[in-house]
Parts: sequence; structure tokens; C-alpha cells
Amino acid sequence: MSVPGLLVAAPRSSSGKTTVTLALMRALARRGLSVRGAKCGPDYIDPAFHRAATGHPSFNLDSFAMPEPMLDAVAALAATNADLVVAEGSMGLFDGIVAAEGRTGANADIAARYGWPVILVLDVSGAAQSAAALALGCRAYDPRIRIAGVVLNKVASPRHRRLVEAGLSRIGMPVLGALMRDASLVLPERHLGLVQARETNDLEARLDRLADLAEAGLDLDAILAAAAGTAPSPGQGRLAPPPGQRIAIASDAAFSFLYPHMEAGWRSAGADLVAFSPLADEPPPSDCDACWLPGGYPELHAERLAQARGFLDGLRAFARDRPVHGECGGYMVLGESLEDAAGVTHPMAGLLPVATSYKARRLHLGYRVATLLADGVLGPAGTRLVGHEFHYASERSAAPTDETGLAAVTDAEGVPLGLAGHRRGQTTGSFFHLIG
Repeated sequence: MSVPGLLVAAPRSSSGKTTVTLALMRALARRGLSVRGAKCGPDYIDPAFHRAATGHPSFNLDSFAMPEPMLDAVAALAATNADLVVAEGSMGLFDGIVAAEGRTGANADIAARYGWPVILVLDVSGAAQSAAALALGCRAYDPRIRIAGVVLNKVASPRHRRLVEAGLSRIGMPVLGALMRDASLVLPERHLGLVQARETNDLEARLDRLADLAEAGLDLDAILAAAAGTAPSPGQGRLAPPPGQRIAIASDAAFSFLYPHMEAGWRSAGADLVAFSPLADEPPPSDCDACWLPGGYPELHAERLAQARGFLDGLRAFARDRPVHGECGGYMVLGESLEDAAGVTHPMAGLLPVATSYKARRLHLGYRVATLLADGVLGPAGTRLVGHEFHYASERSAAPTDETGLAAVTDAEGVPLGLAGHRRGQTTGSFFHLIG
């Protein structure tokens, strides 16, 4: 059976996509539908909220970072045992890199590839009829996609809604519902985006309130009727190979940013994934043959991690004869030291020659296309990998060399960025999160 989908997108960031997506997911799930989530682009926080809203895993879909066979394989995962896929966009509907059509990383690529109509979220605060001009531009910009209708967000009053709808009526754009301006709907945030789902207090109550608002303010029947397109059938494409047969994965409030499709790919290849908690002072299990430290928020837990002797000593022992890889936050913990926001320097594992600082904050954001310098757990020398970097930490130590670096990297458009990450023995790490 083909599984239809919808893409919830917006003309720009901070329009309310996540609010509308979660409200829609939870409301439809409460109706008894098997709803599955997806997230366009390199985001590792929103899929956890999707999972909380639907009760099922949510997967990232990235038209730039994922080779097409992988993209289709992940889309098939997203649609497994589903009645409907609800995908959430990132940034604006057409925002991406300059690349060949269909490979830009924009939300619109995903809608076009799988035939999913777009539910366009319009933040109408500070606008009335002019919101229709924005919707009209989105409808006309890309002939590959179809906008099924709009959801109005941050509506100030009934009169405000009538004025906005008057403009949308003029261009023949269906209004599929509206949410009033309500500061209590905003989910808590921190420096990398939303506070993680596992840390959000009263999340279930928040999701149920969003579902109540969707029932009251959105035309759920019309939205369901608009769903169309289809995802690939299971078994098509390929997923990422595992770094070992039995993989120890750090998992707690400090280490949580591992893309769901990576875990799914490892499991589909027959690997066993074994979670452990550095914050609970747990070492990587000794019966594993590889260790993976995902990204997260070690900078918020640096003192506790520095005092976790069982974890640090166990990690060092593990690394003597088995591969260890760290991404972003995991990379910071594999280094010599981590300076927190208050300027206090905490010793870390000392497995890589890098010192990082969260006090010296500078935004690092963007795709990274990496070519490995040497054989390792990520592949043989010369392997091309694509990942994404999003952090505020800085490296305070010497830059990597050909002998110590992990990879030569470029940005998404091929501009060289030098060497990134480090390697020492079988221990590797970098600030970019691997996607494809």
C-alpha cells in the first residue's frame, strides 16, 4: 500500500512549524491514525518531539547530505506501518544551498520527490492581507510542488483573521485553520534550539493541549483529505553501515544527538546497540567492539563529566584496542579539556590532542563534505562523507595536520575549509555530525 504524506513548511524560520506539526501529529494520532514523522534537513531535536507526539520514530530526510538511495531508504523507514507521514520543514520552504535541482537540501526537494502537498504555516503577526502576497509567491516559486492550503499562526483577534482571510480568498488559497497568538505554546529553548524532549517538563500535557487546539482551530478533515504522494517501498536504497558489530553508545542528557536513520541503518545490518550513561559514571561496556559518543550538551555537564572517573578510565581502557568515535560534544569529551561558559577548564578523556571552549563562543553552522585522511572506523582513506556542523564551541589547541587530522573538508558548495577533526590510534572525532 502506498502511504500518503504532507509537508508542514513556512516561508521562514520561527513561523510556528513545530507547533503546528506537533499539534497535527498528536490530534491525528488521538483519532486512531498511525502517524509517522519526518524532519527535513539536519535537525536532531525535533524528531524526538515527533516521536513523543506520535509514539513512533521520526527520521531526517536531507536531499543534499543523503545520496539518493539512502534518502529513499530513510523515506521508506518513515512510512513503515503508517497511515500518514507528516514531515516538518526547516528554515524556509525553499531555503538550501546552490546545487542541482532536487539536491539543494531544501524542504521543497522532499515535497517534490515524494509528491507530498505542502501545508504552509504563515506567521501573520504584523500583517493582514499582505500575508496573501507571501503565500502567492510561495505557490508560484516552484512548479514542482503543490501548496494544499495555509494555517495561520499568531492570529491576534477575530477581526485580524477576517482581514488575513480576505487577502487569501482573493488568490484562491484555502485556509486550513488558525492558531491564536499564545506565548504559552512556545516550547523552552537553549543555545542549539529547543530543550530536548526528554528534558521538557510536562511534555505530554503540552502535546495534549496542542492537540486540543488543533481539534478546535484546524480543519483536520480537510488536511487529511489533502494528503497525497507516496514514500518508497521498504527494502529500497541503502542505509549507513555500522562501525562495529556490538556498539557502545553514550546516551543521556549530555549525549543524545544521534540521527535516527544512523541507528536504524546499524540495526538493519545486524549490529547490536548498547546504551551507557557517562553522566551516571558508566564506562563503555567491555563486551562491545566499538564506542560512539554522539553530540549533545557536555558543556552544560562538564564538571560532572570530569569527575566521572569510572567513565573516563573505562573509556581510555576501551580505546587501547578498539575504535572510539566522537561527534561534536563527543569530540569535545575525547579531547584534553573543555572550558565551560563560566571560564572554568575541566579535564576530559585526553584521547585526542584538542582543547575546546564554550566560553569563547562562535557559531559554526553548515554542511561539511569530508574526505578521510586515513583508514578508520568511518571508512578507508579517501572515503567521502557528508555531515553537518552546528555548535558554538571553539578549538583552543593547535590545528590538525595531515598526520593528526580526521578529514579534509569543504562546505556544501565545494569551498575548502582545511582539515577537521583529529585521530590518534583508533580514536577519532570531529565537530561534524555524519549524515550520509
